[in-house]
Amino acid sequence: MRSIRIFFAVLFFSFVSAASAQEADTLLTLLFAGDIMGHDGQINAARDDSSGTWSYDTVFHYVAPLIKGVDVAIGNLEVTLGGPPYKGYPAFSSPDELAAACRQAGFDILGTANNHAADRGPRGIVRTIRVLDSLGIRHTGTWKSGEDHDILSPLMIVHPSMRIALLASTYGTNGIVVPPPATVAYIDTVRAAKDISRAASLDADQTVVFIHWGIEYDTLPSAEQRQTAAALFRSGADIIIGSHPHVLQPMNAEADSMAIKRPVVWSMGNFVSNQRTRRRDGGAMIRLDITASGDSTYISDAGYVLTWVYTPTENGKRKFYILPCADFEKRPEFFQTPDQYEAMMTYITDARRLLDNLNTGFREMAWENDRWVTVIR
Repeated sequence: MRSIRIFFAVLFFSFVSAASAQEADTLLTLLFAGDIMGHDGQINAARDDSSGTWSYDTVFHYVAPLIKGVDVAIGNLEVTLGGPPYKGYPAFSSPDELAAACRQAGFDILGTANNHAADRGPRGIVRTIRVLDSLGIRHTGTWKSGEDHDILSPLMIVHPSMRIALLASTYGTNGIVVPPPATVAYIDTVRAAKDISRAASLDADQTVVFIHWGIEYDTLPSAEQRQTAAALFRSGADIIIGSHPHVLQPMNAEADSMAIKRPVVWSMGNFVSNQRTRRRDGGAMIRLDITASGDSTYISDAGYVLTWVYTPTENGKRKFYILPCADFEKRPEFFQTPDQYEAMMTYITDARRLLDNLNTGFREMAWENDRWVTVIR
């Protein structure tokens, strides 16, 4: 009888252990998008002249399924929501409807630390925060006060099996001084080390630094970017996602048989803008899989989706659409003119040449039949 009890005890323990191990392996998918701009051409395209209202929903029509196909989507909001008069470069203030469209498309979090964060001064910073709060969009990078920064940073993404900390910072605000109490997170590796340590004290399993840096229009990371990234990794950052140059820069990661380590995306390029010159008319969305197994977490996959901004004329008015390139590169009939299709193909060729030669640890991906797949060329 005793041997039977031991047998069932061992069997029960084995069953519970196997079930616990199976339950422990869970996945969190993150998606990052680059610069969400608001040039004058975009504002004009979004305006309904008959009603005097704005709508940006169509901008994200073709990428919304990808954004909604992940657990958490994060973008760089490179405008203020400072109220009228609405204006593009050099002092951006977009209609609130731009943020509403981001939310409708599936964005959960918007980073607000960038060189245009203070374009409408402290009031613009505060109003942007209030609009995002009213829409239920989480945000980080600017705060209404230093006290809010201390309470709300790092922004924590809480998953049933893991905790992800998100920090955001920018190299500057175009020389605009932001007087207190409004606060902008500037790149400071000493301060970043403290913030990363605080993330660890909040039991963060992975810490992401969403950083606005680099030299505009350069397709290679600068020495300063590399030095900053090295300092952030030494301080304990796990993931670095960059923006600002308005063009793609490479994506690098260390990989072994199980995990992807220290991924750094030097620049995601433009997600949507009215910059139409070569290499500035597109970007890439970054997808990261974070797996929790037992008491540990690791990055199990890293990929990117090339995107391009299509600007056809519809009913006499220019429109903006973000296209996932892999879905449209074999559909020349979709475009109004051959020149538009050729412009997208030029962007794709340039992007793949750069990334194929310099990327490490990232694969090109597409969204097909409600699942992520590797792009086959």
